[in-house]
Amino acid sequence: MLLNNMTPRVFVAATRQNDGKTTTSLGLLAALQRRCGRVGYIKPVGQRFVEIDEQKIDEDSVLMDRVFRLNCPLVDMSPIAVEPDFTRRYLQNANLDALIKRIHKAFDRVAWEKEFVLIEGTGHAGVGSVFDLSNATVAKILDSKVIIVSRGGIGLPIDEVTMNRALFEAEGVEVIGVILNKVLPEQIGHITEFARRGLKRKGLELLGVIPHQSILSRPTVDLIREELDATVLAGATRIHNVVQSMVIGAMGAANLAKRLQTGTLLVCPADRDDVLAVAADLSASNRVQLAGVILSDDIMPSPAVEKLVRQFACPVLLAPADSYHVASRVHDLTVKTRPDDTQKIGLIQDLIGKHVDLDRILAALPPPRSPMPQAA
Repeated sequence: MLLNNMTPRVFVAATRQNDGKTTTSLGLLAALQRRCGRVGYIKPVGQRFVEIDEQKIDEDSVLMDRVFRLNCPLVDMSPIAVEPDFTRRYLQNANLDALIKRIHKAFDRVAWEKEFVLIEGTGHAGVGSVFDLSNATVAKILDSKVIIVSRGGIGLPIDEVTMNRALFEAEGVEVIGVILNKVLPEQIGHITEFARRGLKRKGLELLGVIPHQSILSRPTVDLIREELDATVLAGATRIHNVVQSMVIGAMGAANLAKRLQTGTLLVCPADRDDVLAVAADLSASNRVQLAGVILSDDIMPSPAVEKLVRQFACPVLLAPADSYHVASRVHDLTVKTRPDDTQKIGLIQDLIGKHVDLDRILAALPPPRSPMPQAA
């Protein structure tokens, strides 16, 4: 099967997980839509997926489809989902040719009548090597040049970019440049200057430096609800509140009042009437705009507490775990942008539009090619 060789494309990779690859892809898609018109998206190999119509679809593909309405079949935007037993089954009965054909067919359908396709990788360049589909290999399979996203800094990012680039070059894949993400705003000038110098010594372009925005790493109450399998008792219309801080209600009510601030998530059992009364009063009077309240330990609220719950001007959840485990899971939560995070999505698109040089990216890619001649 001959791969589509006409539609321009770029592969977005990263030096590690959670370096901002999906954030960058989301912003680039918005910029590419404004510049190119019809744009396709594909994440050939995905590790975090949801089931839609009995198909396992990568979460990032769902995000892009919901945000951009790309008019691409979801199953083609996410052709390979790495299930828990995927690697074991592959090592028992390798079927690389079949997987490559699946990726080729999916790409061709995603690229149909599109002016550009953005390809998103999974983790660093070597992820997927165990089943012969590393990011470097997939970029080669799709005949794509690569952008590497790394965290802000100078020494460590350049070291990691160099290591990842070696894997791409071993597959004959060109890395056109680097985007540094999560750079402290006060260090933008310094890091831009010296990272550009360091990358230039390696023959690489600095394509963008994205300032850190704390809101992008903060979870919403809805994400926490999903993680805890919690029940919404009240305030569902504000379920997308962003959590800035967390307080466990294991102290006296007077001391608690001093710790509650706008954006705070309060965690406490439903039998702490004193704590909840103080928090409800602060929330109802708008003196403190809480992000949310989690009633822990699966203790059903009493009639008195139910009355307090209705006074909160924020979502109130009931979780089965105790306060300590709720707080631990919230603290360790990996924050991913979700389709309903409209505030975050708007910010991401603005950041990438302002701080990434799309002209330089497009100039480094081959122009659209003429259709391949058909056999007589």
